[in-house]
Amino acid sequence: MSDRPAPIDCDVHPVVPDIKALLPYLDDHWQEAVVRRGIEGLTTISYPTRNPLSFRQDWRDESGRTAMDAATLGRQALDPFGTRLAICNCLYGVQAQYSEDLGVAMSRALNDWIAREWLDRDPRLRASIVVPMQNAELAVDEINRCAADKRFVQVLLLVGSEVTLGRRQNWPIYAAAERHGLPVGIHAGSMYRHPMTPVGWPTTFTEEYVNQATAFQSQLTSLIAEGVFAKFPSLTVVLMESGVSWLPAWMWRLTKFWKGLRSEIPWVADPPSSIVRERVRLTLQPFDAPPDAASVMRLMEHVGSDEMLLFSTDYPHWQFDGTDALPAGLDASIARKIMAENPLRTYVRLNDRETTP
Repeated sequence: MSDRPAPIDCDVHPVVPDIKALLPYLDDHWQEAVVRRGIEGLTTISYPTRNPLSFRQDWRDESGRTAMDAATLGRQALDPFGTRLAICNCLYGVQAQYSEDLGVAMSRALNDWIAREWLDRDPRLRASIVVPMQNAELAVDEINRCAADKRFVQVLLLVGSEVTLGRRQNWPIYAAAERHGLPVGIHAGSMYRHPMTPVGWPTTFTEEYVNQATAFQSQLTSLIAEGVFAKFPSLTVVLMESGVSWLPAWMWRLTKFWKGLRSEIPWVADPPSSIVRERVRLTLQPFDAPPDAASVMRLMEHVGSDEMLLFSTDYPHWQFDGTDALPAGLDASIARKIMAENPLRTYVRLNDRETTP
C-alpha cells in the first residue's frame, strides 16, 4: 500500500480484558455493586472468542484474543497498514443492560477507559462515544460530556435496537450529534431485545451474522421514512460492518415504492437513493462482493457514488489476510477517496490540527 495515501481506519475494536479494567473508572457505588453482585460477562457475545470470525488467527495471543491494549493495536493494526488515524469502536455490551442506571455507569466508565488507556497512549487513535441506548435523554448527557474531548469523533449505536432508530424518541440523540458536528455510527451488534431475524431467534452464529444486513436495511428504511434526515439536515450516518452488496437493490426497491407512497411520508421530499448517497456512508470491511475486479467495479457503479465507502480493517475481526484491506480492482482515484478523502469529509474532527498528528 506504499503507493497509496496513509489510510484512515474507520473501524477498529479495542477489547475490554474484563470488568476489572473498568473498575477504576466507576464511582464508589458502582464499584461496590459490580464486586458484590458479581457482575461479569458484559463483553458482547456478538463476537464469541472461539469463533474464527472474531479474531484473525495471526493476531490472537495465548488467550485466544487480542487488541486488549493500545500498543498491541498499534503493532498489529496501524503499523502494517501505515495508518494515519484509526477510530476505536468498543463493543462491550453496555447497551444490553436492562438497568438504565447501570447502562449509564458502564458507558461513562467505558468512554473514560478508552480516553485514558487508548487515546492517551497513541496519538493516532480516535474514538466513538458509547451511549446508553436504553434512554435517549441519558444518551444525550453522555454525548455532551464526551464531546468536549475532540478525540471523540462519532456517536456509536448498535443496529439491533429496542425500537427502530428512526422513531422520534431517539431524535434527541441525533440533535445532540448534529449540534456537536458528530456523525452517528450504527454498528453491527444488538441490545438483545429482539431477534436479529424477522421470523424468530436463530440457533447459530452464522444466522445471526448474516442477518445483520437485513437489520441495517430495516434501520436505514426507518431513518428515512420517519424523517430523521429531513429533521436533521447536517447529520451524517455511518453504517459499520454492514456489508455493501445489499445496498443497490435496497435503494432501488425503496425508491420505487416511495414513488407510489409519497403521500404517506411527505417529508421525504427527495428520492431515498439520493438521500442515501448524500447522507450515508459505509465502512469497507467486511466487503462482501465477489473477489474479481470486474464484479467490484460493477458494484461500485450500482452504488452510484464513489464518496460512500470508508476504509476500515474491522480489526481484530477476521475478514482478510495480509495487509491489503482494499478489494482488488479498484481504480486508483477511488482507492484514494476510500482511504483518506472520504473519511476526512465524513469525520470533520479528524481535520482538527490540535488533535491530529
